[in-house]
Amino acid sequence: MLPLIALFIAAFAFGTTEFVIAGVLPQVADGLSVSIPTSGYLVSGYAGGIAIGGPLLALATKGISRKTLLLCLTVAFTIGQAACALAPDFASMLLLRIAVAVAHGAYFGVAMVVAVGLVPEDKRGMAVAVILSGLTVSNVIGVPAGTAIGNLWGWRATFWVMCALGVVAFAAMAALLPRTTGASRPSASLGSEVRVLARQQVWTSLILMLTLMIGQFGLFTYITPTLLEVTHLDESLIPWVLLLNGVGATVGVFLGGKLSDWKLMPSLITMLALQAVMLGVIYAVSPYPVPMVIAIVIWGGLNFAIGTPIQTRILAWTADASNLASSLIPSGFNVGIALAASLGAAMLNAGYGYRSLPVVGAAAMLVAVVVALASYIWEGRSRAAPPPLPAAAE
Repeated sequence: MLPLIALFIAAFAFGTTEFVIAGVLPQVADGLSVSIPTSGYLVSGYAGGIAIGGPLLALATKGISRKTLLLCLTVAFTIGQAACALAPDFASMLLLRIAVAVAHGAYFGVAMVVAVGLVPEDKRGMAVAVILSGLTVSNVIGVPAGTAIGNLWGWRATFWVMCALGVVAFAAMAALLPRTTGASRPSASLGSEVRVLARQQVWTSLILMLTLMIGQFGLFTYITPTLLEVTHLDESLIPWVLLLNGVGATVGVFLGGKLSDWKLMPSLITMLALQAVMLGVIYAVSPYPVPMVIAIVIWGGLNFAIGTPIQTRILAWTADASNLASSLIPSGFNVGIALAASLGAAMLNAGYGYRSLPVVGAAAMLVAVVVALASYIWEGRSRAAPPPLPAAAE
């Protein structure tokens, strides 16, 4: 369990630095003498770095010891935070954020492979949940704390604190991770890495990932104006709703881990169907504050409960050539986030209004149910079994 905690600390650090920028964006824009819309490229640039750079870095470093690679990625994170704190202008800040994002994308892919190699096969889902909880806890604790620090001492102080967190993460992994992980095969060729993506369990899971993000971020991207204009909540209550959503997401991660270790595909199909229902409920209750808040919390929990088995499934079916596939997990999520935000913007620009967003999400989740059910039936008929984890490799 201690090695998983070390991986969690670094995941928390990477998650916080990705999302905390939103909390200090006005201060960053003012400090770097750019407009707030321009500073928004620090968010989209980070997502692009994860989606594109993460898989490329994972492939380029597949011959390196997993522990060594994780430590190097954490060093890159730590140096990157210090450099961001010292950034003299917007261009350098953007380039530094993209560089950290590349390390972020590679870290989560490698960390999840290492995590499932540290536990018995029937605990893989929970191992993935521990890594994912770094992201949810970063939203519940890291982002509010980083924003408060930025408000008190300036946005550069936020990045200095993130630098210190990187040092803690490095020390924890150096002390607690074993030299061998049993979760990597550096000798896997590029052809082998690409071929595992052709397994239907892998590419259907990537489709499920995209539909999940449409169901989540099509609404979440615009959750604040939705709560203000449709639900008519007071602006001062919005942070508390988001906090409750984050708590729900954290609970959901571990629920998803338990269900993944119990009955992965039946649980996944059931939760996808429930999420379609929840998005329909959100549409129905969105004008009513108390039911809407309750629905948002349950919806947040289901989002992350669903994400855990999807990632566990990808890792299980790519265990024999995991470098590329595992790095595509954070890439897929970020591509899905960008797609969901763009789809939501198109809906709003077409005049459909904020209340239409959960309807689109519900439709996406129904597509996911069909894909997951077809994949499960296909898998059962083929009687295929996931590949075994490869022998230990330093």
